Amino acid sequence: MGPILFAILILFGILVFIANIKVVPQANAYIIERLGAYKDTWGVGLHIKTPFIDRIANRVSLKEQILDFPPQPVITKDNVTMQIDTVVYFQITDPKLYTYGVDRPLLAIETLTATTLRNIIGDLELDETLTSRDIINNKMRIILDEATDPWGIKINRVEVKNIIPPADIQNAMEKQMRAERERREAILKAEGEKTSNILVAEGKKQALILGAEAEKQAAILRAEAKKEAAIKEAEGRAEAILKIQNATAQGLRMIKEQELSQEVIAIRGLEALEKVADGQSTKIIIPSELQNLASIVTSVKELAKD
Repeated sequence: MGPILFAILILFGILVFIANIKVVPQANAYIIERLGAYKDTWGVGLHIKTPFIDRIANRVSLKEQILDFPPQPVITKDNVTMQIDTVVYFQITDPKLYTYGVDRPLLAIETLTATTLRNIIGDLELDETLTSRDIINNKMRIILDEATDPWGIKINRVEVKNIIPPADIQNAMEKQMRAERERREAILKAEGEKTSNILVAEGKKQALILGAEAEKQAAILRAEAKKEAAIKEAEGRAEAILKIQNATAQGLRMIKEQELSQEVIAIRGLEALEKVADGQSTKIIIPSELQNLASIVTSVKELAKD
C-alpha cells in the first residue's frame, strides 16, 4: 500500500499545483489575500498562489465601464419636478482601493450620482436645466471624480441622457414649439411672396422698358419710312413737273420754229374753247379778238365752197 499511497499523494499534489496556476487576462487584475489579509495585486500574466493559504479575493476589470442609471426625480429651483437619467463612464485605476475602499462601489456611485444631480438641478430653473446640459455634465464629473478617488475609481465623463419634464409642461413646450414653427413658416412664406412680387414687378418693369424701346424703334422706323416715301413722292412730283415743263418748253420751241400765223393761233384757241364747252360750265366768255377771228374763218369757209 505504501507505493500506491505515495503515487496518490504525488498525483494529488500535481493536481493541486495545477489548480493554483492562474493566468490573469489583459485589462484585468486579481486581488490576492493570504489568510484573510491583503497580500498582492496580480497583473497580466502567469501566477502561482500558495494552496490553502492564498485566495483570489477579487477579479477587477480595468476597462472603461458604463453605468446607466434609471430616471431620478429632481426638483428645480422654480419647484418643477422632472425625471432625469444619467450615464456614467468610469474606470478602475487602483484595484486594491476599489476592493477595500467601499462596499458595493457601483451602488455607491449610483447613490452619489443621484444626490449630486439633485444638488446641481436644485440651483437651476427649468429653462436653465433644459439648456445647460454641458454645464450639468461637467459639474457632475468633477464632483463624482473627486468623491470616488479614494475608491480607486476614475470618472471619465457623465452624460445627462434624458430630461423628462411633467406632462403639462411638455404640452406647453409643444404648443410653444408649434407656434414658433408656424411663425417661422409665416415669415418664410411672407418672404417668399415678397421675393415673388419683387421679381414679378421687375419682370413687368423690364417688359415695359423693352416694349417702350420696341415702340420707339418702331416709331423711328415708321418715321423713316414716311420720310423716304415723302422724299420719293416729292422726287416723283418734281420729275413730273420737270417733264411737263420740258414738254411745254419743247412745244413752245416748236411753235416758235413754225412761226404760226395769227389765224392758226386763233383756230387753236377755238379748239380749246370747244373742249371747255364740253365741260359742266354754263357760261363761256369769248374774247372779241376770237369773235372777229371766227367771222374771218366763216368767210374763208364760204369762199372755199364757191
